Amino acid sequence: MKRNVWSAGRAALLAVSFFGMMPFAGYAAEPVPEGVYIGDVSLSGLTKEEAEKKIKEYANERLGLKLTLIVNGNEVMTDGAELGLRWINEEAVAEALEETEVTGNLIRRYMKKKDIQDSPVRLELDMDVDQERVNTFVQDKCGAAVTEAANASIRRENGAFVITPEVIGTTVDMEATKQAINEALNGAAGEITVHAELVESRPQITEETLSTIQDVLGTFSTDFSSSGASRSTNLQVGASKIDGHVLMPGEVLSGYDCMNPFTTQNGYRTAVAYENGRSVDSIGGGVCQISTTLYNASLLAELEIVQRQNHSMTVSYVKPSMDAAIAGTYKDLKIKNPYDTPIYIEGYTSGRTLTFTIYGKETRPSNRTIKFESETLQWMDPGAPAEQIDPTLAPGQRVRVQSAHTGLRSRLYKCIYVDGQLTERTLLNNDTYNPSKAIFRVGPPAETEQTPETLETPATEPAPSQPEETLPAATEPQPTEPGPQGPGYETEPQPVTPTTQAPQPTEALQPTAPVETPAPQPEGGQPGGGENEIGPGGPGE
Repeated sequence: MKRNVWSAGRAALLAVSFFGMMPFAGYAAEPVPEGVYIGDVSLSGLTKEEAEKKIKEYANERLGLKLTLIVNGNEVMTDGAELGLRWINEEAVAEALEETEVTGNLIRRYMKKKDIQDSPVRLELDMDVDQERVNTFVQDKCGAAVTEAANASIRRENGAFVITPEVIGTTVDMEATKQAINEALNGAAGEITVHAELVESRPQITEETLSTIQDVLGTFSTDFSSSGASRSTNLQVGASKIDGHVLMPGEVLSGYDCMNPFTTQNGYRTAVAYENGRSVDSIGGGVCQISTTLYNASLLAELEIVQRQNHSMTVSYVKPSMDAAIAGTYKDLKIKNPYDTPIYIEGYTSGRTLTFTIYGKETRPSNRTIKFESETLQWMDPGAPAEQIDPTLAPGQRVRVQSAHTGLRSRLYKCIYVDGQLTERTLLNNDTYNPSKAIFRVGPPAETEQTPETLETPATEPAPSQPEETLPAATEPQPTEPGPQGPGYETEPQPVTPTTQAPQPTEALQPTAPVETPAPQPEGGQPGGGENEIGPGGPGE
């Protein structure tokens, strides 16, 4: 009997084992097992749909979390919505939840539950704020807590340099701060506090760097004692716009960029300038004396000359080939700092003298000196004066419109001496200055007076005598259409076209000696000297 009972029990156990290993095709999935969490919230006992709903509710709570951002000791309140917070791993969480489902035969179900109990599953949401939103928030709400870096500055007062030290700035590392916010929003609960990641912002120019500016590298002065008030004002205004400029190693200064625009609003006045080989009035006239003076100081300081052009006609304040014209970007003076240390440019007028001095750190040998030699190769005569008939003048009256300019070709050499001995002679410039005729306005020829006897002469008239032949008077043709005007535009002097005055009858009365009225002379020394040019952009060549 006992043997039969044992046999029956053994058969039943085998049957259970057999059927336990077989799948139950129609068995529904069980609820989420014990040990599955979303953050710190348990999902145990929930159906799949209930668990998914719970996860979304949890995510929405995270999206609305309040956050305190501390920037350099200053607290600013915000929330996930303002920072553009979003849930970015929704699909990954859904897949992880699905992997916790308890399915299969009894043994598999048992093993699945046992594994989850021993190693709980925590579904982690990946929340991410928008980088641009974080940047905007910090800039708009935390600006007072951020210090911008400021370069050291230098100025010359009462013959000495005064340096304002640099300021080390404090800025927010935006990327690191975003990462810290994400970590806080993904992990913490309740009140969230995040310290912004700060970095020091160091200025490019320091007090130590500027302290090397101590020595005079080159200085040059020109005289403008013959200039009127307007031109003198232009020199003072233009020089002040270049004064105080600091060039770091490798930096380039443009004379035109510094002094532009040439307008009355910018402090300039109307004075004489060159245009198409003639002297005319222009706002800012005379600024080429500024560029010329700075050019010579730069030569003595041995700066790199990036751009320089000569005037179309000679000037009086420097020797040939030592001038530098300004005419917009067409003619400009550009100088570059070739040294490893900064340089300081000082420019000013004192009395009737314009001076530019370039300071820096002297590294050139004390037994080495430089000189510049101007050599004139050829003189070009301007030719006979040009005359323009002006009916508003009395017969025989002459008014000088423009003085003659002698043209020439010249060169400039740089000479280096060591212990007083010439060791090097280098050609720097090879220039041509155009000649320009003198121009006069002259009165019309005197009219012929007829006597009563002449009116009673019989019909047969004697052959007229040949009038005395006179040389044709040259005059400069007037353009039919105006060309480009303004500083920076220059054309070659236009050729003169001779005009012939009508011959005077033998019976004409002889006029009295012509009266010459001088024209207003350009300011700056000799006629035409000291002027700047005109081209597109303002007075300038």
